[in-house]
Amino acid sequence: MITVELLVGAGPRSIVTRTLTLPVGSTVAEALKSASTDTVLSQALATIPKPWAVGIWNKKAPLSRVLQSGDRLELYRPLTVDPKVARRERFKKQGAKTAGLFAKLRVGAKAGY
Repeated sequence: MITVELLVGAGPRSIVTRTLTLPVGSTVAEALKSASTDTVLSQALATIPKPWAVGIWNKKAPLSRVLQSGDRLELYRPLTVDPKVARRERFKKQGAKTAGLFAKLRVGAKAGY
């Protein structure tokens, strides 16, 4: 038997975590199938549209990959906003003088330097 940790990004700032005990030689697909018997996990899995984006220790993995004991299986939600666009929008709201690097100007320096 192997032990695998399953993390599901159910929603914004919400992660459901479970430890699964599976037979040796189990694949990612088999782990997800066995996880669907847990009611909380099945609700979290229902919120994520298929095909699922799956990773092991933050690296993409196919559903056919064989799991090893100690693996951390992660199920990712699709991005709703492009991170570059989100950063640009935050910057517009905050303004150039109050955001990050631009908050601490040296005397006589131009904005952003």
